[in-house]
Amino acid sequence: MHRTDEPGPENGDACIASEPATREKETMDRIGFLGVPDVTAEAQQIFDEDVAEVGYVMSVSRLWAYQPATVTGLFALLRQVNTGDRLSPRQRFVLVAACASAFGDSYCSLMWGNRLAQAAGAETAAGVLMGVDDGLDDSEQAMAAWARKVARDPNGTTEADVQELRDAGFDDSQIFTITAFVALRLAFSTVNDALGLRPDAPLRSTVPAVVRDAVTFGRPIDVEDEA
Repeated sequence: MHRTDEPGPENGDACIASEPATREKETMDRIGFLGVPDVTAEAQQIFDEDVAEVGYVMSVSRLWAYQPATVTGLFALLRQVNTGDRLSPRQRFVLVAACASAFGDSYCSLMWGNRLAQAAGAETAAGVLMGVDDGLDDSEQAMAAWARKVARDPNGTTEADVQELRDAGFDDSQIFTITAFVALRLAFSTVNDALGLRPDAPLRSTVPAVVRDAVTFGRPIDVEDEA
């Protein structure tokens, strides 16, 4: 599911990984704090896409099986937001890693930190998750700083903050696109985090250690199912 906000062919947490063994893992009869919903044809399609892409059904997809049409619509809206100014894949990786980490969302921080690591290197990605943007260029640093401000205190932003984006080369249309994209990603994270969703267990082995170690916030990675 995490890929569906990308427009077509461009698709390009002490540490959270070491939570106490006493933590309760996701089970087949619950997802986060909720029971597991019935699987409709639309939900099954999302599950099948997960298996084709990452090899397993993601917890986030199981949660959104309560309203698969809603999450499909949300990601369609994200694609629509990006149709005009077309943020690049790397720009989107920076924005989500920055806003998710500032918001305290471990799941999206791990998923998108991993993607940023593939695009810009693991050390750079870990830095962004910790609020250190030395590995980014000037425009990316401005985007990351703005995304964190939107995530932490949208009422605290100022004209000067927006001017920093202009000074980095973004026009007002692009600034609106960046802001709307971040806001929609935060809406998605809010539902997942509030309902107790934990990052998928496979992320412990698929995310670079330096990125994983940077995610010291949010809910812990789920534990592996016992054989």
